Amino acid sequence: MTTTRGTESPAETASLAPPATDTDARAIITIRLLAADAVQAAGSGHPGLPMGAAAAAYTLWSRFLRHDPSRPGWPDRDRFVLSAGHGSALLYALLHLSGYDLSLEDLRAFRQWGSKAPGHPEHGHTPGVETTTGPLGQGLGNAVGMALAERMLASRYNVPGLPPVVGHRTFVLASDGDLMEGISHEAASLAGHLRLGRLIVLYDDNEISIDGDTSLACGDDVERRFAGYGWQVRRVADGNDTAAISAALREAAADETRPSLIALRTRIGYGSPAVEGTAKAHGAPLGDGELARVKARFGWPAGRSFHVPSDVRRRFAELADAGARTRQDWEDRLDALRSADPRRAAEWDRTQAGWLPAGIDGFSTAFAPEGPVATRTASGKALRDLARVMPELVGGSADLTGSTCTDLAEGWVAPGDYGGRGLRFGVREHAMGAALNGIALHGGLRPFGSTFLVFSDYMRPAIRLAALMKLPVIYVFTHDSVAVGEDGPTHQPVEHLAALRTIPGLAVLRPADANETAAAWELAARRLDGPTALVLSRQGLPVLPPPGGTLIREGARVAREGSLTPDVVLIATGSEVSLALEAADLLAAGQVTARVVSVPWRERFLATRLREEILPAGVPRVIVEAGSTDPWRALAGPSGTVIGVDSFGASGPGPEVMTRLGLSAPRVRDAALEVIARAASPEASAAARPGRSAGR
Repeated sequence: MTTTRGTESPAETASLAPPATDTDARAIITIRLLAADAVQAAGSGHPGLPMGAAAAAYTLWSRFLRHDPSRPGWPDRDRFVLSAGHGSALLYALLHLSGYDLSLEDLRAFRQWGSKAPGHPEHGHTPGVETTTGPLGQGLGNAVGMALAERMLASRYNVPGLPPVVGHRTFVLASDGDLMEGISHEAASLAGHLRLGRLIVLYDDNEISIDGDTSLACGDDVERRFAGYGWQVRRVADGNDTAAISAALREAAADETRPSLIALRTRIGYGSPAVEGTAKAHGAPLGDGELARVKARFGWPAGRSFHVPSDVRRRFAELADAGARTRQDWEDRLDALRSADPRRAAEWDRTQAGWLPAGIDGFSTAFAPEGPVATRTASGKALRDLARVMPELVGGSADLTGSTCTDLAEGWVAPGDYGGRGLRFGVREHAMGAALNGIALHGGLRPFGSTFLVFSDYMRPAIRLAALMKLPVIYVFTHDSVAVGEDGPTHQPVEHLAALRTIPGLAVLRPADANETAAAWELAARRLDGPTALVLSRQGLPVLPPPGGTLIREGARVAREGSLTPDVVLIATGSEVSLALEAADLLAAGQVTARVVSVPWRERFLATRLREEILPAGVPRVIVEAGSTDPWRALAGPSGTVIGVDSFGASGPGPEVMTRLGLSAPRVRDAALEVIARAASPEASAAARPGRSAGR
């Protein structure tokens, strides 16, 4: 019997669950022992969670989870997120048995170089893995984003009178560690507020962490906590009771207005007399002798590793066939939409494929030099202009919409109402970062999120994972320097640019003015192979001529030529470009020529040939950026100088703070004269230290 989630009643859902059989029991044992064998073969890993949670995982995958191993990317599949990524051997056993492209040889090579079964699940590396998990709590946060994306897409593409094309659920297996991490509070609070009823979390409550019993460090009443968030909460007293697990899952699926937490009391390392229920099962192989005893206890053939009984193979093959039929039924639903509403269906096809809209080729936001404009303000205008040609663009802020200028003016998502495009994440940067990843992973939407640059630290684990997964998430970070002023050093970023730039695959763009900001937004929209951070000013900056295409292709541009053979090159980013231009004017008054180079994308610039073209050999350099100086010193060269901030800032008016910390046009001019003199004196140049910094 084929059903489609979103149209069946709870009673019909119940009819899908066959009674437990000997084959079901053997399937659960198979999952446990495949995981234990994989960990044993690797000589490292976590056998305890897979052995304890196998019954719950099998119940979910065999009776409730809609998926098709032959089409891992089927858009309306249910999502399964193993937030407890240390239990990866459980997921690999399920994927292998279900028929995904993951062989027994891959399981035998668990945790080895080149295997499709790495130590923690990696999206894009292993077919069927929905997200990269390992840092605890991130998977749960991703799942909130996935569940939110499902509701938003359902509001767009489910047409009254037609069978729905969006109606899946997001399931999570989370551990004690996931729920201890602070991000779980933020993510669960957001999910409860938004009434994400198609989010269901199986909580593997085995009461054990690496150090021992969880009571050593945590005494939370998890069930009351989640009830307080607005979740439906159910308790299953025996994590091996598949009937009770099925009943709890049915109840969870029947509640469309609340996310659900199912607390499962399990035994870590279940089946192992030596380690069951202890921390010893958490992070080490069982050992050959103990593994043999476990297999004997379960009636498994002696001396057999990675054994899969034939009836278990047949059972999973039947499940795969049922999944393919369900997916084909969905294909018919999508065809009905294509016939009835070709425009809507075409947009679905484009956004699911991740293709950019045709209108982006004509996208442009231009600013006339009529007065100072903060780059955050320019960003807001460019964002709204882009949103008009890119309907999949959605996002918001961590309670800073007005400050980060991120109101799309396209309506707001609210509890039970998912038709808007603006997202209010509240003061939840941790959850916002993880949810953005989940939205991007889900497909069909392009997410952005915003906060002050200094608070990007809260998001760093999620940003790092976005880069690792090559997700096209966009971050809007405003209040980008000590020019923030009166809020003082707690709100004045110093090391943050340098820290973000060290993340492989993250494009960090710090535009110099309004027109560079518009170009940066176009770059971010077109960039599909990784995340992009836009770093923007609070204070107004002079508007420069439009940058053209060089900014996007090369990461830098000449903001003022000065001369074909300049005396000095002034290199700057963001608001300091205007300081460099002022300094160039001061130098010109003394018959000194300066070329001014704006470098909004440092890493791209350093990797292109443009660097050699616009930084002439032998011409001294002064680099100006309101942040840590160390990353720039190699580019400055032995006779050059880096002007920046290597200390915390101070509270005071922004212009005064900048000046007192050495970020002023006269200071840049004086530094330029110093490096010119040093370059002209071989003796002085040889004795000079590589790069100098100015600061408090």
